[in-house]
Amino acid sequence: MARSKQPKQIHQLTVKQFEAMFPDEEACCAYLVGKRWPKGVHCPRCGATEPTELKGNPWHWQCYECAPQTSYRFSHITGTIFENTNKPLRDWFKVIHLILTSKKGISARQLWRYMGFGSLKTAWYMAHRVRAALIEEPEKLGGVVEVDETFVGGKSRNRHRRDRGPHDGTGGVGSGKTVVVGAVRRKGSVVARVVDNVRAATLETFVSEAVSHKVSLLITDQWVGYDRLNKTFPQHVTIDHAKRQYVVGAIHTNTIEGFWSIFKRGVVGTFHKISKKYMPLYVAEFQFRYNNRDNSDIFGTAISGC
Repeated sequence: MARSKQPKQIHQLTVKQFEAMFPDEEACCAYLVGKRWPKGVHCPRCGATEPTELKGNPWHWQCYECAPQTSYRFSHITGTIFENTNKPLRDWFKVIHLILTSKKGISARQLWRYMGFGSLKTAWYMAHRVRAALIEEPEKLGGVVEVDETFVGGKSRNRHRRDRGPHDGTGGVGSGKTVVVGAVRRKGSVVARVVDNVRAATLETFVSEAVSHKVSLLITDQWVGYDRLNKTFPQHVTIDHAKRQYVVGAIHTNTIEGFWSIFKRGVVGTFHKISKKYMPLYVAEFQFRYNNRDNSDIFGTAISGC
């Protein structure tokens, strides 16, 4: 039997290419300036387009527009995640590259060992700063969209009694796990968000913010929280997993469940445990990698958002 035609592989930044592009700190500074100010350096405070370059102090400028008397001084890292750091920009770039090229993510401990940092906290801090920079602007999805929710984390009954809280069940809603809801456009982007519960009001709010009303088809499972979507989305259809329905023609939620699979393999195999407090950052990381899977310049896109 002939194999189906495989999609063309997108080659992203390799280690060899990284070493060639960023041989030293100067190359990293020049790359950051080019990505941050592609039309020329401007003041991060007032937006003035002709700041004065400080002689004898590379990658530093001063602006007299917002501070005529004393001038406002800034550098290439002012207002970025790299500001107020004692780590070279090249180390930051390496950490970003490792995070972007690890499909299931890379833990702080692995970064610590690989980069040779003095403390684990340094790797943890840098990774979280990078994840915060990867948070994307919300967009409304169109076309064929699938919506689903998932539960992440251990069951309350397996925790110490003092840590169980009000939930002591074994199912999704009563387990005390963290709830993540997501929407994905077929062969397109995903939007995922940590929410407090799976009540109808919560899910309807998410769908209205993430999905365009011009969507051609909106697919969910049979969960009662989606029942009222028909009022605002006449294109809404359901697939009933309770009746062992998984694919009915073009109606299925396999795409969003594929994204959950990638995310949970990262949680189980790489991070092992993620608290609800930091869950949004990890969701943003996996969302960014998924949405830029066909972007050959994913590294440049990430640097532009830093």
